[in-house]
Amino acid sequence: MDIPEFEVTQSCYPLRRLSHVFYTRRAAKLNTPRPAHPDSRAGGDPPPEAGGPAPVPLPASLELDHVAIAVRSFDEVQGLLEGLTGHAATSPERVESQGVEVCFVGKVELIRPVAPEGGVARFLARRGPGLHHIAYRTADVAGLMRELEAQGYRFTSDGPMTGRGGHRIAFMHPQSTGGVLVELVEHG
Repeated sequence: MDIPEFEVTQSCYPLRRLSHVFYTRRAAKLNTPRPAHPDSRAGGDPPPEAGGPAPVPLPASLELDHVAIAVRSFDEVQGLLEGLTGHAATSPERVESQGVEVCFVGKVELIRPVAPEGGVARFLARRGPGLHHIAYRTADVAGLMRELEAQGYRFTSDGPMTGRGGHRIAFMHPQSTGGVLVELVEHG
């Protein structure tokens, strides 16, 4: 079976740049040398014409907090995930500010809309059920937002919001992350 080749285009650059920032943070924490950026000529930074500012090493690594799946009903995948992971689903929790109800099965967040005008409702109407976002844990959402905004990344809000469990959260705009909605979560 032939595997089709694909060309990395300029539109792929923001997500690669973001992943390099997160990798750089982890490398800094582990005191390992920073690898050359995939677009570099001879150093660790991409060429200036590659579409924005070069990644700047950040002070700490980010760990995966969860992945989120948008569903119309928790019953769509809850049983499957419980069987695959051995984890029972948490009790559903309503997040009024986002117009959703959420429950977790391990590190998988199931989100369903409870308001017809919310972002998850629009997502389901356009795309149907599926992967909605990936979330990374940070100790300081506001500080990380400032650092990433200084590098040219955009967010869906001007500052941190309150999410499930009272956690401070922020969403990076998919237009600046290669089409992926990235959530930053600060556990308090």
